[in-house]
Amino acid sequence: MTSTATSPLADLGIQNAQIHLNPGVDALYDSAIRRGEGVKAASGPLTVRTNKTGRSPKDRFIVEDDKTKDTVWWEGFNVPIGAQVFDNLLAKMTRYAEGKELFVQQVFAGTDPEHRIPVRMVTEMAYHSLFIRNMFVRPTEDDLRNFEAEWTVLNLPGFKADPAVDGTRTDTFILVNFSKKMIIAGGTEYAGENKKGIFGVLNYLLPERGVMPMHCSANVGEDGDVALFFGLSGTGKTTLSADPSRKLIGDDEHGWTDTGVFNFEGGCYAKVIHLNEEAEPAIYQTTRNYGTVLENVVLDASGMPDLNDGSLTENTRSAYPIDQIPNIQPGSVGGIPRNIVFLTADAFGVLPPLSRLTPEQMMYQFISGFTAKIPGTEQGVTEPTPTFSTCFGAPFMPRHPGEYARLLARKVEESGAKVWLVNTGWTGGKYGEGHRMSIKHTRALINAALSGQLDDVEFVRDPFFHLEIPTQVPGVPQEVLNPRDAWKDQAAYDETAKKLARMFRENFRRFEAGVDPKVTESMPNPDA
Repeated sequence: MTSTATSPLADLGIQNAQIHLNPGVDALYDSAIRRGEGVKAASGPLTVRTNKTGRSPKDRFIVEDDKTKDTVWWEGFNVPIGAQVFDNLLAKMTRYAEGKELFVQQVFAGTDPEHRIPVRMVTEMAYHSLFIRNMFVRPTEDDLRNFEAEWTVLNLPGFKADPAVDGTRTDTFILVNFSKKMIIAGGTEYAGENKKGIFGVLNYLLPERGVMPMHCSANVGEDGDVALFFGLSGTGKTTLSADPSRKLIGDDEHGWTDTGVFNFEGGCYAKVIHLNEEAEPAIYQTTRNYGTVLENVVLDASGMPDLNDGSLTENTRSAYPIDQIPNIQPGSVGGIPRNIVFLTADAFGVLPPLSRLTPEQMMYQFISGFTAKIPGTEQGVTEPTPTFSTCFGAPFMPRHPGEYARLLARKVEESGAKVWLVNTGWTGGKYGEGHRMSIKHTRALINAALSGQLDDVEFVRDPFFHLEIPTQVPGVPQEVLNPRDAWKDQAAYDETAKKLARMFRENFRRFEAGVDPKVTESMPNPDA
């Protein structure tokens, strides 16, 4: 539907704009190509290049007011900004939007009707509108007839702030206003800001309702057993949840209610650099489908996506509706989880391929949110570098990490779910000396955990991290299970393990005041 009427945006004061309300895939392809935003690949996807190739977490601010001053944890990525700054920028954006072509999608954040949020997404880019249509839950015709947005996102990438005048850090900004129920953004074409902005909103609102918001993927087995997979980018969250023997609930963001889990999204946003067709056929196929958005993926001479070309960025992405995956859970909802998996890509090579966590260790690892960067991923990174992202999603968590950890612990205690830590990183040595964990072995370890095959297996405890390691797992060589045994130089393993244990302890100091002392007592011991 295309309209020149001002009614869809009248409350924002935007006049004389050409408004496209809930345009479909064909119309958005036509608009994106006409406007020079992207090209259609020979195999079907819309391919685009963006001025920024990732999120801008340091340019995200939360309006500090009576609602947020005592409920937001003002540390880490949660940076306060004044209400007047928000109002001034919104007024400038409204003037900027005059006479422009704007694309509006009315969508839901959440598949659970009781907890979903109706959102109006307004952008000047057709490609963003297609991304939003793919990634959020699309209303039915009946829903649209009575649709009333609770939140509005106004994202105008062509509008740039003046830091000296507007009070922002750079010309890029993402401002969240919980009192006005609005997000405004400018200066960045990276579409991921649209979904992560609303994810942050849900992470603030849902704990008040007793719902646990989670940066995790989820799938379900034939007998209804739900598994959650927490992890940062590059740890295998999307890959490992797309298991042909289990139905996918969602690949990134979920809520855990008293009755089960639900997906926040209606699509998937997969990292596709070096994607292997044989190992990940379902996700690979999405990079060939009409309707998919490919961000910063290079096309070869024949117009086909070259997934091995990282010349624009290593953060190449495919955004597609979840129904492009053949094995999905109807409605994107599931029951109470029976297993929870924390994924980490340990480039130090010292964490076990799989270990079982106690309740205290679960809270400690959840708050720590550890993975590691490998040399070459960023300028100046010459050896493995730890990344600690609270709750496996620090940039999106407005509340104190201890609040999320306590809520998760309560859910786990009530459900009796088992919690596992899985290292998809290096074994036999750190990066450059050892090798990446076999995905075949990782799948075998996870399948054994989910199926209950480890219930009667003997476990041993490692001395540095106090993690319980199984002594045998079907389909996995015994020497792989204990990381110390996999190193040729075991003295070097000990030194590296102690080094990482000290990093864990140093990182956790800022959280100790907000957690149960028993959690602190479960910290790694570098002096073992």
